[in-house]
Amino acid sequence: MKATMAEAVVTVTKKGQATIPKKMRERHSIGRKALVEDTEEGVLLKPLPSPSMERGSLRTLFKGRRSGEIMDEVRGEESMYEEKVSRRRAK
Repeated sequence: MKATMAEAVVTVTKKGQATIPKKMRERHSIGRKALVEDTEEGVLLKPLPSPSMERGSLRTLFKGRRSGEIMDEVRGEESMYEEKVSRRRAK
């Protein structure tokens, strides 16, 4: 089990809402939204990564292809699908 850095008892409302103490929000840079994860130990709240930190994280998924190339491919697939649907309707 991991060592606990800080603890706080908070009230949970009927709607399931709880307030994260200000010092904890500031320490972990939690803004208006947070990621909620269900773990073996309980509920874990994590700050959402900023888009600037995630920049480039999809490069391995798209294997070095540019966004324009991917969009052209998707548009071509959509166009083929639309033609197929149009042919079915025409019958």
